[in-house]
Amino acid sequence: MPPPGYGGIENVIAALVPELRRRGVRVVLATVGRSTLPVDERISVHENGRFGELQRPFNQVAGVAAAHLHRIVTELRRRDDIVLVHDHQEVFGPTVLGALGPDGPPVLHTLHWDLRKHPEFYGAVDGGGSLWVNGVSASQIANAPAALRAISVGHVHLATPLAVGADRRAPAVDKAGHLVVLGRVTADKGQHVAAEVAHRTGRDLVLAGPIGPHDHPSELATADAANPDVRYWREQVEPLVDGVRVRWIGTVTGRERDTLLQSADAALFPIGWDEPGGTAVVESLALGTAPVGYRRGCLPELVDDGRTGLLVEPGDIDALAAAASGARLIDPRVCRREATRRFTPARMAQQYLDFYDQVIALGGRPVPVRSTADV
Repeated sequence: MPPPGYGGIENVIAALVPELRRRGVRVVLATVGRSTLPVDERISVHENGRFGELQRPFNQVAGVAAAHLHRIVTELRRRDDIVLVHDHQEVFGPTVLGALGPDGPPVLHTLHWDLRKHPEFYGAVDGGGSLWVNGVSASQIANAPAALRAISVGHVHLATPLAVGADRRAPAVDKAGHLVVLGRVTADKGQHVAAEVAHRTGRDLVLAGPIGPHDHPSELATADAANPDVRYWREQVEPLVDGVRVRWIGTVTGRERDTLLQSADAALFPIGWDEPGGTAVVESLALGTAPVGYRRGCLPELVDDGRTGLLVEPGDIDALAAAASGARLIDPRVCRREATRRFTPARMAQQYLDFYDQVIALGGRPVPVRSTADV
């Protein structure tokens, strides 16, 4: 962290940590060896990120997460200065850290994913008085299994550094008339729907994001056909990508990503699932580009329909196409103001600090006193 390319959860943590440290929190980051995010201390077992392996068969990759958690537990057992663990690792995190019980510090586990994926776990999870969870949207928690809701302390919307001062920042580029989908190419993101909208409306569409572990078009020649994202690309998206009306440009970062998004008339979100967090949504707002998508998951919480974006009923491609054409009526200045008001890292950090204090108190431990002189 921060991630060199695509990395939704990694970007969230990279935005959160500096604000926590500004508020007097000492951060020990469990990450990979090559991370450069400034922290007070870093622990790791893997030198490099292992994203390219994560969609391989379970028996080939289970050891990646297991080694990481084993390193963390070993560290927690040998020291007594950690007052809380904020975990972001799917399923393995709450399983291992929650099992520590009173032998470890209290744990706040953030739910970044589709809670339908592991029903046997999420439907029966018991925090045991030491494990608590938070969602990244109200809709995610509202639709969570009862066992998860019982140990939830609430939700915190995701944030982006792009929201800081967005209300005062003049756009660096003009609108260029294209549409964009920013994110991993996967069926849940609905790039095939976006491509169909582009062909129906005669609007240019740019798809930006990795396909499985592949960041650039030149890498696709050796892509593993068994990878579900590669298979989705080959079967449903690639036939609609003509290199003119619809283009895939791979992963873009930094200024290139910001320029692509800021110059778009709309960012499309034809999501095929109940998106819990929506990092790309808040980034679009911060750059003054209207999100246009299906009214499901977190989108109705993040987008003020008709004011900062346009939402239509899930599956209605005709309505989505009409909304994409009407996105020019959304005022980019309003989008940027809303992002600054709601989605800055400082706001996210303060909400998490409140949750940390709550979880520490629920664990029967004294709440730390922090210096806030520099906040």
